[in-house]
Amino acid sequence: MAKQIWKPGNMIYPLPAVLVSAADKSGWDNILTVAWTGTVCTNPPMVYISVRPERYSYQMIRESGEFVINLTTEKLAWATDFCGVKSGKDVDKWEKCRLTRGKPARISAPVIEECPVNIECSVRQVMELGSHHMFLADVQAVQVDEGLMDEKGRFCLEKAKPIVYSHGDYFGIGSWKGKFGYSVKRS
Repeated sequence: MAKQIWKPGNMIYPLPAVLVSAADKSGWDNILTVAWTGTVCTNPPMVYISVRPERYSYQMIRESGEFVINLTTEKLAWATDFCGVKSGKDVDKWEKCRLTRGKPARISAPVIEECPVNIECSVRQVMELGSHHMFLADVQAVQVDEGLMDEKGRFCLEKAKPIVYSHGDYFGIGSWKGKFGYSVKRS
């Protein structure tokens, strides 16, 4: 297989495309799309998002120390894109995307009701790394759509048809290929 050498860059794709909701201390809120997010630690449960300081929601998160990572679906692809290209300074994204502010369990920032999973976070540390600042956060609560549970009580996110982001494009996840450990499981 022939390969090209490119300049250094971030080529870890696909990434989750999530909607992040945030509010300032006065209660003014906004939604932004983030693809630079992920799990940091299981115990304690920690996640991160990386946000450019010039983004409208950046100061809300910095001031309040809170945000919600809302997982997206194929049905939310348009809203996911819109919330990434339009600024909350210019448009009410909640209204334009017909999204519903939901009640958080443990923080002040609203959850997005239409999203199947809402991960409520409190900022532990802000790392100013360059073009993006990373908000390292503790997970305070997780809300999960009860419709995604099977008859055995197992969480089935695939039922929600989540989307991912890959180098400028959004994709559905696709078909099931195996389960963790299947490559070494004895028959």
